[in-house]
Amino acid sequence: MQTRYSFGGDEHIFVEVDEEMSLEAFFKSLSMTTAVREADIAGVTEICPANASFQIKFDPDVIAPQVLMDRLKGFEAAAESAEKTIETRIIEIPVLYDDPWTRETLMRFRERHQDPDATDLEYAARVNNYPDVASFIAAHAASPWFVSMVGFVAGLPFTYQLVEREKQIEVPKYLRPRTDTPRLTIGHGGCFGCIYSVRGAGGYQMFGVTPMPIYDPAGKISYLKELMIFRPGDILKFRPIEREEYDATVAAIEDGTFVPKIVPVTFSLDAFTADPAGTNAKLLEALNG
Repeated sequence: MQTRYSFGGDEHIFVEVDEEMSLEAFFKSLSMTTAVREADIAGVTEICPANASFQIKFDPDVIAPQVLMDRLKGFEAAAESAEKTIETRIIEIPVLYDDPWTRETLMRFRERHQDPDATDLEYAARVNNYPDVASFIAAHAASPWFVSMVGFVAGLPFTYQLVEREKQIEVPKYLRPRTDTPRLTIGHGGCFGCIYSVRGAGGYQMFGVTPMPIYDPAGKISYLKELMIFRPGDILKFRPIEREEYDATVAAIEDGTFVPKIVPVTFSLDAFTADPAGTNAKLLEALNG
């Protein structure tokens, strides 16, 4: 797809790198937004990256819209040939799958679901051709997930499973969105995963919850002094836990002793494309080493 540029009102330019999410589209978008940031263009007030696109907010009294448009297009050629390697982090996320809170919630909204007689996990396992929920959970937790965007609501990461395209978990969203989703729900819609940073409406399938807060506007949680934990380019690894560890983690967070497992790593798109399994093995070795 040819990159599409369009104006959004008087103060925004929207750049669509691709119509569908791919790591290639993400890296091109990342390269272009990094170039905009480093160029420190007078009049640019906000840079908002997304999964395969980005939006620039600007002050038209400082820079003419077409001048900025031309500057952005000038960054595209360099992005095509930019090195597709980033220094990032892998973060372990403990997850209580099939927990009582999302189960209670999903039962309240079965009339909005494709399969009112099955739980979200049962439905997701079936449409992805897994024999049972246990094998589906194992597959969901086995591979790393790439954070391609943070937003929609503050702190919420959209995640992309680091496996070959044909192996990716895909589940449609609810037929109609729920009016309630528990805070810290592990959700999935289409090919994207997410973690609901706050309680609220939602349409993604619900697989479990993490005891680990990812957003704290009050700044009281010891590891969330920057308010939110994730940034685009982070890599997540879900780890299934039982209720006893969930409760112990909640208690540790409350008394300030919980420390998330976060390890710096290098991620190369070319290396991943050539050998997804080998790349993932090295990421998990770094996390568990």
